[in-house]
Amino acid sequence: MPEVVEIRWHGRGGQGVVLASRLLAKAAFLDGKWSQAFPFFGAERRGAPVMAFTRISDRPIRLRSQIYNPDVLVLVDPMFLESATVFDGVREGAVLIANTPKEPSDVETPSGIRRVATIDATGLALELGLRVAGLPVPNTAMVGAVAKATGLASWEAVEKAIRDTLSGKGAEVNVEAAKEGYDKVRILDH
Repeated sequence: MPEVVEIRWHGRGGQGVVLASRLLAKAAFLDGKWSQAFPFFGAERRGAPVMAFTRISDRPIRLRSQIYNPDVLVLVDPMFLESATVFDGVREGAVLIANTPKEPSDVETPSGIRRVATIDATGLALELGLRVAGLPVPNTAMVGAVAKATGLASWEAVEKAIRDTLSGKGAEVNVEAAKEGYDKVRILDH
């Protein structure tokens, strides 16, 4: 991985994409790294496309722009696998982590992706009852999967980040979702 690892998250409003980017940044910080997280979205409404960004480094991060050439691409909504433009700007040797029940070998990617990781985060959210307005919220399962597939944050830091951010039963079920994502992510190196 490069000196500053840049992660671009794609999802839809209501899936917890912004919180996921912040949880990963906080977990990396708890592991002693420098990090930042920030969202990009238009009209705030459920179901609208949302992007969020996370940067992680062993040194202070001075860059404050959007991420145009990510080292890691996270697709929180499975429908983005069908979008050719989602891969725009992805660096050679990038890692893709996708919310899909597909095996990594069944995911079509452009050349240059060195690692594909998949997790059925929506299925996990439904199984655990992680819903808002009846819709599944796969964000914490994705945070666990991203941490495992990239090695950018330890499991202990992910758990602490969730417990520091959420409380009560919400914290417990989200820790469980993240642990399932961490343990069940399937990884294929090209």
